[in-house]
This record gives sequence, C-alpha cells and structure tokens, in this order.
Amino acid sequence: MTSQVKVLPSGHAFSVEAHETILEAALRQGVGLPYGCRDGACGACKGKVLEGEVALDGYQERTLTAQERAEGLALFCCARPQGDVTIEVREVSGIGDIQIKTLPCRVEKIDKVHDVAILRLKLPVSERLQFLAGQYIDILMKDGKKRSFSIANAPHDDAYLELHIRHQPGGSFSDYVFNQMKEREILRFKGPMGAFFLREDSDKPAIFVASGTGFAPVKGIIEHAIHQGIDRPLIIYWGARTRADLYMAEMAEGWQASHPNITFVPVLSEALHEDVWTGRTGFVHQAVLEDFADLSGYQVYACGAPVMVEAAHSAFTRERGLPETEFFSDAFFLSKDVGAPTK
Repeated sequence: MTSQVKVLPSGHAFSVEAHETILEAALRQGVGLPYGCRDGACGACKGKVLEGEVALDGYQERTLTAQERAEGLALFCCARPQGDVTIEVREVSGIGDIQIKTLPCRVEKIDKVHDVAILRLKLPVSERLQFLAGQYIDILMKDGKKRSFSIANAPHDDAYLELHIRHQPGGSFSDYVFNQMKEREILRFKGPMGAFFLREDSDKPAIFVASGTGFAPVKGIIEHAIHQGIDRPLIIYWGARTRADLYMAEMAEGWQASHPNITFVPVLSEALHEDVWTGRTGFVHQAVLEDFADLSGYQVYACGAPVMVEAAHSAFTRERGLPETEFFSDAFFLSKDVGAPTK
C-alpha cells in the first residue's frame, strides 16, 4: 500500500511505500526532513502528525515520551503511515539535493594524536562525495554492523574524507583502528547523512559547543565558513578532560588569530597538574552560560556526548531564551559494542 504524506508549512508532498518509514521515503524523493541517527535515539527528526495515523517502530522512550506521543509528536525515522497523513516539521534546505551513496574507499593515511586516530579516506578516482560540512558517514563492517563518524573536512577540500576516531578500550572497531588497521586498506561506507550543518541563510552569531571528538564536524563547518567568506561571529567552545584531549587546539587557535569573527574557548573538566592550565574549567556548556545572559539572538550548534547536548539544550532554551528552532545538535551515542560511536 502506498500512502501520501503532506508536509506543512512547506506544502511538499511525497509517497511512502509499505516497506518505508516517512524519513526514508522523504530522502528518496529529495524532501529535506531533518534527521540524525535514523534509529530513534537522537530526536532530530521529531515532528507533529496533524492528520492521519502512524505506527512507530522501536525507539528510545526518553527521545519520545508518552506525553509527546499523546500530543501527536512522532519520530519520522521510525514512523510508518497508516494511510495518508499530514505532518508538521521544519524542513532543512540543502539535504534533498544530495545523493546518499554506498562507496568503497582506501585508507590513505592514519595519524594518531593522543588517543584520537585521524583517518584520511580516498575515494575512487571516478567518484566524488557531495556533502554538507558537518554531516557524517556510516562505515559498513563485514559483520553487517556500522559505525558512524562525522566528516571533519569541508566540502571544497574533498580529496579525502577525514574522520576523527577516539580510542575506546574494549571497543572492537576503535581497537582495530589503533592496533591493526593499515594504510591502503579498503573500507566501504554509506553517506553523507545528518542534518548538522551551518544554516547559511541566517546572519545570527553562531555558538558551537563541542565535547571530545564532537570537534570533528565543527572543524568541517568552520573550514567551510572560512572558505565561503562568512563573516558572522562564530564562537567555538571545545570541552575536554585534559589539555592533551584538545587534539587540534593549535588549529582552532590559528582560526582565532587569523579571523576576527572567530573566537575559540577551550574548557577542561579534569585538568592535570602538568597541564599548567590557566584557562576555563568545568563543563563546557556551563562556560557558555557564564558568558551569555541572553541567547535569544543566537544560533547554537552542539555536538558530542549526549549528556552534554541534552544539558546544553535544556539550559540554553529554558534559562537563556534560545529559540528551540535555533538549537542544532548531533549527539554521539555508544552502541552495544562498547566504544563504537553512533549517532
């Protein structure tokens, strides 16, 4: 059975086959619904069902509460229409024009900085991956599992795809990357995916809040903004435990030194004595709260550990007046395989 979906306020309409979710059908037909994990975990695709009914596949209850379901909200990555439906969701411009591909790639280079492996993946000569700065790819494993990693380079610099992979002891994939992976090895991936990218139709100052390797997509976005000559204020808060965990701090400091509109604020939560740290300390989202009494005129892009993303969203919208529509996030979840980040 084929169902018809109408999207408000845009008025876009598309068909959904019986085997598809609303999100899958939208992406297939170039309708830019927001999404992140595509697995019912992050809430990026949440919207309202105005008319008709949907059935929901498995999802995390903290992402869609019983109260929200009663109010007509749904996660469109898990929603299958039961007949024609009308939904309300804020579409994302740009995603619909980008084709999601499954491609091979070669591990061109592996650099290890502290406990982060920086991979550079080379695509076949005849292929090019079109993506938006900040999106991610799924590395497809031989056992059928996948590992999701943000693309850390900007689209204009696409000779390689750059990934930042933190070593998580006990995590089969990160252990493999650190202990066994060799240069020139062939991998397969699917992408690009995700709705974490700079909204270039806005001139509002943008605040980036990253924890750990959540810096990776921020790096891609900032490099893209510099390339495009975007001169709106871009303020980067990067939280880590120790100084060594700020594995590309010199690059971020260089952005600040070279571009008057870019500010870099590193924040350490567990600075070591040998760090001789005189900078900001504590939780990274708390540093933003200390610096801004009113966020009503800003955009915020948060990426990293779910606890940080959730704390930032709650505090910024409830305590500092940030509009819900100006908070964009990409949370890194751990799969059941310890240390395997997924979104």
